[in-house]
Amino acid sequence: MSQLAPGLPHFLVVGAVLFALGTYTVVTRTNAVGILMGVELILNAANVNFVAFDRFNPSPHLSGQVFSLFVIVLAAAEAAVALAIVLAVYLNTKTIDVTEADTLRE
Repeated sequence: MSQLAPGLPHFLVVGAVLFALGTYTVVTRTNAVGILMGVELILNAANVNFVAFDRFNPSPHLSGQVFSLFVIVLAAAEAAVALAIVLAVYLNTKTIDVTEADTLRE
């Protein structure tokens, strides 16, 4: 490899930064859509790590890419279900603030 090519530590740092930003977003946001974006950042951090470890494995078998595809499909399904829940909460409470949606339907 050349000197300018990024190595495994570079990808792990990017994954750690994405994970930290996603965790910070999930913890600090009260908006449901903001929380969903944080979860997506966390899943993308896992994807970066899967692909990086597979790329720098001495005997690659494309398992990192396959796991990443499963995570992408899982993220798409999670986003669809979560947005449907957010829409239902908005129709009942007229807000997407998660602190306001703390009671079940009476």
